[in-house]
Amino acid sequence: MPLDGTITEGTSSLNQSPITGESIPVDKKTNDDVYAGSINENGTLKIKVTTLVEDTTLSKIIEMVEAAQENKAPAQAFIDKFSEIYTPVAFVLALLVMLIPPILTLGSWGEWFYKGLELLVIACPCALVISTPVAIVTAIGNAAKNGVLIKGGNYLEALGSLNAIAFDKTGTLTEGKPKVTAVKHMESDEQTLLQLALSLEAYSTHPISKAIVDYTSKLNISPKHVSDFENITGKGIKGIIDNQTVYAGNQSLIESINPKIKTHASMFSDYEKQGYTIIIISSKTTFYGLITIEDPLRENIKATMHQLQEYNIKNTVMLTGDNQETANKIAALAGIRETYAKLMPKDKLSAIEDLQKRGYRVGMIGDGINDAPALAQSDVGIAMGGVGSDTAMQTANIVLMSDNLQQLPKSISISKKAKTIIKQNIYFSVIIKLIAFILVFPGLLTLWLAVLSDTGAAILVILNSLRLLKFKKDKQKAST
Repeated sequence: MPLDGTITEGTSSLNQSPITGESIPVDKKTNDDVYAGSINENGTLKIKVTTLVEDTTLSKIIEMVEAAQENKAPAQAFIDKFSEIYTPVAFVLALLVMLIPPILTLGSWGEWFYKGLELLVIACPCALVISTPVAIVTAIGNAAKNGVLIKGGNYLEALGSLNAIAFDKTGTLTEGKPKVTAVKHMESDEQTLLQLALSLEAYSTHPISKAIVDYTSKLNISPKHVSDFENITGKGIKGIIDNQTVYAGNQSLIESINPKIKTHASMFSDYEKQGYTIIIISSKTTFYGLITIEDPLRENIKATMHQLQEYNIKNTVMLTGDNQETANKIAALAGIRETYAKLMPKDKLSAIEDLQKRGYRVGMIGDGINDAPALAQSDVGIAMGGVGSDTAMQTANIVLMSDNLQQLPKSISISKKAKTIIKQNIYFSVIIKLIAFILVFPGLLTLWLAVLSDTGAAILVILNSLRLLKFKKDKQKAST
């Protein structure tokens, strides 16, 4: 769809996932609204444009992303700020030590010049300054080797301080690819039902049709010959098989050709409440059965949620454009605490802002254009690299290149370990400086010992930081 508008003629199925995140294409008819960026799966539509290009939903998403990014203050490492003040102060102090005592006749110029040099060497902030960047670069490099792209040290540090994570549903918690979950035969056997479904769905390019074809192909079921195939836009498909017209479609289509299936309305309603999409196979006289479709959860999602709790993630939230029934089901299976459904991109952005107002430091993980404003607003935006859109990956601060959510708790653990090592490096550097400083004035520290302490501290800080290279490897061994 090039622009937002209203359908004036025609029916079709639109893939609105780039805008709303809905996993299944939505049937559209006359007087329904459409969004720029939606993909027309089949059928021909005449649309009355209702907004200017700068006012389309897609344009507003871009504006929201830019606004959210501008509102985020740039993070600056404390050590960098500290060094800007510390270095000139240390230099001036060493200069004063060289000049003031001899002027006050408290010793010879040579003696105090030597102490000033010692003090200047000791005060050199090499170990202190290098303590943070070496640890951060090592941690980012380790994460990159394991398929996690972190775009800066400030995001690495922020990752370890998160206490809430918001998840998009489609393509993030779920695989983003519809799959057959159940086959229920009624007035036929299962083999016949699946053979008729395959024969018809093989002619369609709809994602649901592909799911049925993939399912039946694994069972080595052969299709029958189909003639007079027709795509009934927004409802289903039909064709002549064995001299009778067979239909595969939604409830409204089948009710129009085989009224007796109305007696099963409660069963259809139960499936829909559980978040399933139903494809009914029927002729005018025979109700062969139905096939349920859903977008399945990724593997080990619940285990991932438990791991996140161990890393101080106090709240997990799901933000989705799907209906409430589907959202509730996925949230229950995944172990998500809060659920928000039927959300447009601006609603996802508002949900992140609300969590931040409630005192949470929020990470947002998503894969679509519709997630971009929320990714930009969150404290740390995380994108799925494999299935993710270019917009989501460009907006995010961290990208999971393998689409493996289990990398998320591992990345948080690396962040926390990096922060621990940075603190160790800073404390060690400061303590070494203080000890050396105390030994200067009694004359217990020679210039070569001052050089050794400064260089040695820098080397020890680097070696301590390099422990991050094998941190995740050790964790993986422990888990196996």
